[in-house]
Amino acid sequence: MNKIICRRQAETIFPLGDSPLLNRIFSVRGIANQQQLDRTLKSLLPPQQLSGMSAAVELLLAARREQQKIVIVGDFDADGATSTALAVLALRKLGFQQVDYLVPNRFEQGYGLSVDVAKMALEKQVALLITVDNGVSSYEGVEFIKKCGVKVIITDHHLPPEQLPSADVIINPNLADCNFPSKSLAGVGVTFYLMLAVRAALRDRGEIVASELPNFAELLDLVALGTIADVVPLDQNNRILAHQGLERIRAQRCRYGIQALAEIANRDLSRFAASDLGFAIGPRLNAAGRLDNMSVGVELLLADDMQLARQLAHDLDALNQTRKEIEQGMKLEALQICSQLHELEQSLPYAIALYRADWHQGVLGILASRIKDRFHRPVVAFTQDQPGVLKGSARSIEGLHIRDVLERIDQRCPGMILKFGGHAMAAGLSVDESRFVEFQQQFLEIVCDCVAQEQLTGTIWSDGELSPSEMNLQTAELIAACGPWGQAFPEPLFDGEFRVLQQRLVGGRHLKMLLQPQGSSQLFDAIAFNIDPQRYPDLSIKTMKVVYKLDINEFRGNRQLQLMVEYMQPS
Repeated sequence: MNKIICRRQAETIFPLGDSPLLNRIFSVRGIANQQQLDRTLKSLLPPQQLSGMSAAVELLLAARREQQKIVIVGDFDADGATSTALAVLALRKLGFQQVDYLVPNRFEQGYGLSVDVAKMALEKQVALLITVDNGVSSYEGVEFIKKCGVKVIITDHHLPPEQLPSADVIINPNLADCNFPSKSLAGVGVTFYLMLAVRAALRDRGEIVASELPNFAELLDLVALGTIADVVPLDQNNRILAHQGLERIRAQRCRYGIQALAEIANRDLSRFAASDLGFAIGPRLNAAGRLDNMSVGVELLLADDMQLARQLAHDLDALNQTRKEIEQGMKLEALQICSQLHELEQSLPYAIALYRADWHQGVLGILASRIKDRFHRPVVAFTQDQPGVLKGSARSIEGLHIRDVLERIDQRCPGMILKFGGHAMAAGLSVDESRFVEFQQQFLEIVCDCVAQEQLTGTIWSDGELSPSEMNLQTAELIAACGPWGQAFPEPLFDGEFRVLQQRLVGGRHLKMLLQPQGSSQLFDAIAFNIDPQRYPDLSIKTMKVVYKLDINEFRGNRQLQLMVEYMQPS
């Protein structure tokens, strides 16, 4: 059973408006003044605060003067796809005539600028290579292509290793010498900033007259999609980027590819929210990189014809359906392994490392995430990569930096982990197959050293109870208007005691209910999506503690309040 904890608000709540509820919500999210809520472009941090920006701009301007061949090397997730598409579109708009791109195939070249990818870029007669959403760990690929006389600009946001590649320029807000205030930029955000700086330099030097300068606000739909899909923390700078991009999507001034994905996901563009990007658009785009080649996703985002965009969106939707089926099978197998662990040890270990030789590499990360959510433990899921090598994807719990855990294992047991990289909450790695059991032991030992028992219980952070006067459509509209909500700026969750008056299963996995707050005559429609019948409470118990979001259900022009149930437990 999860713990439901009410967020602690600041001792002094700064009045940010006329709504005491919003003041409370913003206070517990660290908002101290009205300026921190500004979502206009004038509050964006300036590009020049990113270290390396001036040098990167000079390299690009030189390449433009000589019309050198530029190749963008992206990554095979939604952040990488949006970064790649944005770089290609922006450079072409700025008068760069020879711009091409490469996205590594997850199964053939692996992640980043490898030597194999560098050779592919050379076949395109590259003179200047730009990585987007990758590259900060690509020693061998950078060294190889530099020896071939190619200039290299790395743009990335992943945590850098101690030793950096020998690129001409590295732009990454997480570099030790970078004083950019926001360390949370997604890869697409870093790419966008570089393109803004190039545009400004061309304007300031008179190389493009002001009337012919492209409006890069047109690219913010891509920035919003990559930022939300990559689940980076939504600090103020990222909220500005995401909000402005969402505004363009709602106004239907977005890429045909995004429109086509919204169509196939049955999402209304005029009411688009960050959650639509994260749960409807992002997964379909990611499916290309997980099961096939992300070039399909990039081509979708570059499409300037709606018919082509719809065709590619249909292909991605089919891939996403296949991904779901593969994931479900892998999840059942993983739960069976966890069940056996539970029986052997009577209680699950603090950390879980799982391996099946036939698990699909492209779905490992999702699998690890699902198991982590189920058991509230750090998880690494492995599959066979090549003879003697296992490839793994790790997901962590709050308060445990998973990349640091892998680094400690690597220091203790040199040669066991062949390579690794990632963030606090997610990482990727390769391990010597003959040492898998040893890895399991080391992973468990280090996690036990770092994690307390109470961290292994699921925690749901609530914004408290709503009064009867606050449970209405106006409150739901007010909260929706204050987004985008997301990582580190979570959408408000409320809790309360409710009577379950009616319930029925729809679509085989969604629970529709009629709920009545204790001590109130109000009645509310409610829905819990994708329920697990084995884990759901016995609804013959008529009084439940319910954790929910306020949602607006629109049907045939009628708008009414609906409770989006996130969790229920007997009172």
